[in-house]
Amino acid sequence: MTSFPYRLFGAAALDTGIYEEVEADRSATAQAALVVITSSLAAGLGAYGLTGRTGMSLIAGALIWSALALVGWAAWALLVFEIGGRLLPTRQTRVDVTELLRTIGFATAPGILCILGIMPSVARPAFILAFVWMLVSMVVGVRQALDYDSTARAIAVCVVAWMLAGLLVLATGFFVTPSLS
Repeated sequence: MTSFPYRLFGAAALDTGIYEEVEADRSATAQAALVVITSSLAAGLGAYGLTGRTGMSLIAGALIWSALALVGWAAWALLVFEIGGRLLPTRQTRVDVTELLRTIGFATAPGILCILGIMPSVARPAFILAFVWMLVSMVVGVRQALDYDSTARAIAVCVVAWMLAGLLVLATGFFVTPSLS
């Protein structure tokens, strides 16, 4: 069993062995939750630079955007579970919710880069890099957790779930953030 920092960096480095280890280790659930919370907080703080710092304080903005990031991850996780485990399973697919949550929890490790968004000049590139990297990490995690033979199937599950979760977050964001006018 490897250390938490090693798992964190291994997940970000797309190490399938780390994803298999996390999937099998029931004690890694708290670690996965910590990764998701840290990534959400980083996105919340980074969004301050991304949004142009208008309309609210750093703390209020960070809390709202962190909550939206957490809702986005939860929606993504639920959609991956439903699409990957129920709509597109293979014969080998055995869906265990906690195993799936651990692997996709660690897949959010690249989202910690969103903290760089606090600097407006690098906010947009930091968010784009983090989100694309998280999508790729999610594909690796889903492939391992759902025992897919095909990376294409994992990509399909992750991209569809990501787009639907993104729409949910955007729709929610319109209702919880103050207007700029």
